Amino acid sequence: MEPLWKLVYLLEPSSVTLIFTAIAVSYASASRALNYGKEMERNRDLLEASITLDSSQALMIPIMSSCSLLFMFYLFSSVSQLLTAFTAIASASALYFCLSPYIAQIKSQLGLSDPHISRCCSKSYTRIQSILLLLCIALVLAWLVSGHWILNNLLGISLCIAFVSHVRLPNIKICATLLVCLFFYDVFWVFYSERFFGANVMVSVATQQASNPVHTVANSLSLPGLQLITKKLELPVKIVFPRNMLGGAVPGNNYSDYMMLGLGDMAIPSMLLALVLCFDHRKGRDSTTPLDVQSSKGFKYFWHALSGYAIGLFTALAAGILTRSPQPALLYLVPCTLGPIIVLSWMNKDLAELWEGTTTNTNEKAHLTEVFGSSSDAGNFIRTLI
Repeated sequence: MEPLWKLVYLLEPSSVTLIFTAIAVSYASASRALNYGKEMERNRDLLEASITLDSSQALMIPIMSSCSLLFMFYLFSSVSQLLTAFTAIASASALYFCLSPYIAQIKSQLGLSDPHISRCCSKSYTRIQSILLLLCIALVLAWLVSGHWILNNLLGISLCIAFVSHVRLPNIKICATLLVCLFFYDVFWVFYSERFFGANVMVSVATQQASNPVHTVANSLSLPGLQLITKKLELPVKIVFPRNMLGGAVPGNNYSDYMMLGLGDMAIPSMLLALVLCFDHRKGRDSTTPLDVQSSKGFKYFWHALSGYAIGLFTALAAGILTRSPQPALLYLVPCTLGPIIVLSWMNKDLAELWEGTTTNTNEKAHLTEVFGSSSDAGNFIRTLI
């Protein structure tokens, strides 16, 4: 155990930047999920692109994650180029998803004309959307060529926001199931995997660099400028910040040169944040009396969950410094986010509603039934939005 004075390292630029970035990403993920839910209310076609987890899927996620982790541990070098190509495509799509609302807002404010000019994969694109798509592809290509950590973080953040928006939790019961299972998943693979597999599987996978297919193609074709293309890439499955952010030296290949946080340590708590933010939004929208409105505005579960996330992340980094060993972030994040929400909602008599999921009122159900043509379709839509 290190002396407590070493906690001053949490004030390093890399640590402070990591903490504030993770909090900002969690906030942005939950906000985008709420706005995407509103978009689904207006456009039923978007409903098909989202997934609402049930209890069996929540239980399967840690199992499938463990299988994927072992697969990456043993066969990463064999499939790294394929993973890089798949990640590049997913990152371009996620980046487009994250930037498109801002572009639409700018277009609306400036009153720009935006005619349809192309059609791809049964979807039509306007001129501005096509330019945005080309910009996203260019950023991904820049990451493939340079491997710069800022571009890596940009793509990782986009993947996190897109995941939280499209994979939704219907209630706290399933959310608690998922978080508790992933709590034990994280603890096992960080603390105990070395006893069974001879190495820390989580750390080994998190710090592996993938072969760059762009470098491989350029090398096989003997293209000029090969030395400018990075041979190895950090995949955007984590955000990384060099410890010498204010220094002039370039960080090396050793993972100890970086502060890092896995996307799962942002995305999984952000799913809870998105759930309670939607709950707060509905409570405020459905308030019928001035007293209810004042109560809903004064008590926001989202801010308690976000504060708990900040405390849990700070605790996880502090534990890493004091023990000088990798820490399972969910060991600290799950109690600090899920615990306060359950306790506070119980005290505020909202736990039953949060536990089973809120229901839409009769008038809203009737309206959705008229829109969709059947009560079953309306029910499916409602369950997805919960």
